[in-house]
Amino acid sequence: MILRVQVMASSSSSSSSFFLLLLGVALFLSNEAAALPELPNLTTLAFEEGYTQLFGDSNLMLHRDGRSVHLSLDRRTGAGFASQDLYLHGFFSASVKLPADYAAGVVVAFYMSNGDVFEKTHDELDFEFLGNIRGREWRVQTNVYGNGSTAVGREERYGLWFDPTEDYHQYSIMWSGERIIFYIDNIPIREVVRTQAMGGDFPSKPMSLYATIWDGSAWATSGGRYKVNYKYAPYVAEFADLVLHGCAVDPVDRRTTCLGSDAAVYDTITMSADQRTAMDKFRKKHITYSYCHDRVRYPTPPPECNLGPEAEDFLASGEAKLSYRRRRGKRYGRSSVDAVL
Repeated sequence: MILRVQVMASSSSSSSSFFLLLLGVALFLSNEAAALPELPNLTTLAFEEGYTQLFGDSNLMLHRDGRSVHLSLDRRTGAGFASQDLYLHGFFSASVKLPADYAAGVVVAFYMSNGDVFEKTHDELDFEFLGNIRGREWRVQTNVYGNGSTAVGREERYGLWFDPTEDYHQYSIMWSGERIIFYIDNIPIREVVRTQAMGGDFPSKPMSLYATIWDGSAWATSGGRYKVNYKYAPYVAEFADLVLHGCAVDPVDRRTTCLGSDAAVYDTITMSADQRTAMDKFRKKHITYSYCHDRVRYPTPPPECNLGPEAEDFLASGEAKLSYRRRRGKRYGRSSVDAVL
């Protein structure tokens, strides 16, 4: 086996709407701005062919012959699943539909980690979705850990230009030996480039892919002020279009069979000029917090942070000034596609 290439197809009507949305975004922004990395053809598979349940027994439900996965949270437990293989670099993606209505304290995560293998020196790449009280939007954050560097949180948080509870939207991670790129609906939103200053803090060991839903009442919404209210349970997160496109690693001897040009394919992936412009515009409009600008936590910014002129857009707390004003002004309604950028 050289490359392990897997995709789980999404459900019919919601999936059709989702792909039409992506097509519309791509046409609006240009072919380049919303383009995913060029990789070999992806093939579909059922859940049992690439994934395994972590916890939650009946709170994990398979639909459409195992090609759609529902994870639910109730008083008894949450739920989660993981890839059967470890991967050293690759492209990983999922279409996700989040629970609606009151969802304070609920955390839905789509992430990569090797914490079960390297307990004290684990690596991690996160998409975390943080629920909110009724009338306030879900928040999404990304994070990066390398070699157990959890003492330095590298969180960024963003507002979304759509309601993530109404339909599926795609969240993707491209990880190579040189860079990490996070995408939402094919638009790059964050790039972490490996530098000498980061040292071992850049993720470099094989990781598994995970998806979970759980009770984060202690911290997820307003620092723990609002808890999960199980009157509204079960909270259901839907996953589809699951993509595993990477260099698989044997979980026993930890050797990869992805060698030569196949191993280097992800190092060739960068952003085009249009994609970088799209990312810059997204961040200008939608970023709400950046650890690089949090002078309270980090009086001296972590070494990989290149502050530049955008530092003027942030408060000392790391919160974006635009986000600060929005929360105290009129609440924005659902945005049209031109609000992406």
